[in-house]
Amino acid sequence: QVQLVESGGGLVQPGGSLKLSCAVSGFTFSSYAMSWVRQAPGKGLEWVSEINSIGGNPYYADSVKGRFTISRDNAKNTLYLQMNSLKPEDTAVYYCATTVGPRDYWGQGTQVTVSS
Repeated sequence: QVQLVESGGGLVQPGGSLKLSCAVSGFTFSSYAMSWVRQAPGKGLEWVSEINSIGGNPYYADSVKGRFTISRDNAKNTLYLQMNSLKPEDTAVYYCATTVGPRDYWGQGTQVTVSS
């Protein structure tokens, strides 16, 4: 079955960096676009970034543009999100997500907390 497992979250000070990973199984990873989505405490879901199946055409939300970089390694079935210059407002649970056929799939999320 389709599985997406995020890792790499944690507590970081403002201005710091983290790199999130999303290990994928159960479908042909290299055939599908992938996204990162986040949910801050008490708020709705916010789309963060998307990358196409071959690692091109990355898109970013204005709130993270210039600070976050999405990438993927199709040989390792893994999606990444490099987050630099982190701000307290980046605090959220981060999810990787994709659509395969008629269904959306999400991981369990990884918590990122930006605080001094």
